Amino acid sequence: MEKWKGVLEKLDDYRWRIPKKDHPGMRVDGIIYANESLLSHIRMDETPLQVSNVAHLPGIVKYSLAMPDIHWGYGFPIGGVAAIDPDIGVVSPGGVGYDINCGVRVLRTNLKIDDVKGRIKNLVNALFANVPCGVGSKTKRKFSESELKDAMRNGSKWIVEKGFGWDEDVEFTEEHGRLDFADPETLSARAIERGKPQIGTLGAGNHFLEIQEVDEVYDEAAAKVMGLEKGFITVMIHTGSRGLGYQVCDDSVKVMGSAMQKYGITVPDRQLACVPIKSKEGKKYLGAMASAANYAWVNRQMIMFWVREAFEKEMGVSAEKLGMHLIYDVAHNIAKFEKHKVNGETKTLCVHRKGATRAFPPG
Repeated sequence: MEKWKGVLEKLDDYRWRIPKKDHPGMRVDGIIYANESLLSHIRMDETPLQVSNVAHLPGIVKYSLAMPDIHWGYGFPIGGVAAIDPDIGVVSPGGVGYDINCGVRVLRTNLKIDDVKGRIKNLVNALFANVPCGVGSKTKRKFSESELKDAMRNGSKWIVEKGFGWDEDVEFTEEHGRLDFADPETLSARAIERGKPQIGTLGAGNHFLEIQEVDEVYDEAAAKVMGLEKGFITVMIHTGSRGLGYQVCDDSVKVMGSAMQKYGITVPDRQLACVPIKSKEGKKYLGAMASAANYAWVNRQMIMFWVREAFEKEMGVSAEKLGMHLIYDVAHNIAKFEKHKVNGETKTLCVHRKGATRAFPPG
């Protein structure tokens, strides 16, 4: 892949602008968050071109944004963010990705490194035995199609009520583990077929389940709120919506690729296939995407339940006494309706995040 040779205007030490005047069709500027060192890597391929391409989407507001770790993705760069005005704008599966609501959750524990020295191998073996993982892995708890659709409608709270977790887990999950515009009836038979045996599985690829140690604390006040200290053991779970989410994206890209002409939409990259948010196809995708997102939250919740079980078995103490509380679960492949201030006015926007998480300012 060629190096990026386009213009990047330095706004300050951490922001670089791709000016829309240099790229006909861009509706807004592109902004890349990076320092000089990171920028040299970002220029090594044409990932900034994807930032520019996203800026062509109808209804995009303010900027096409890119986080410091951006790299080449499907349509959107991975690490790309775009907010779209739902009244005049579009939704694009490329802005969410194939692994819908791939996300990360972290559990704290009361354990310190000395408590688990000599037990790490046994803990890892217990996790491996208790959590289905790998290509083609299948769930330990079979679901009927009706139950699967209930999971997709209701998300984390539904599976917790089935006994897979604690009520507090829902509170510490983004959106409380549920997008309320989910519509499982919009999914194809193939998506349902792929989803049934995989709910409650880690999968393969870049998904992982990891025992970690808090090596350094940068913000003592924040760490205290989370119940963390240097040397504490945590567990991180990284996975998403498995084959179900992939199928939702695959089905939707095909539909939108054909529908764009009907709506008079052109994009510089066919991987940015999109339709108006308020169109029939747009509503169908959002209903299916939200269903896959809720599925992913249920998936991570079930895995966390089995992680707690594995620790209980190996340590001989209940998960409650081990302090295995969820710190937070955050999605990094999702589209959500959120309120944001634009030019001083609060507006509801459809925010696409691809390999990027929601963040809040200090205070």
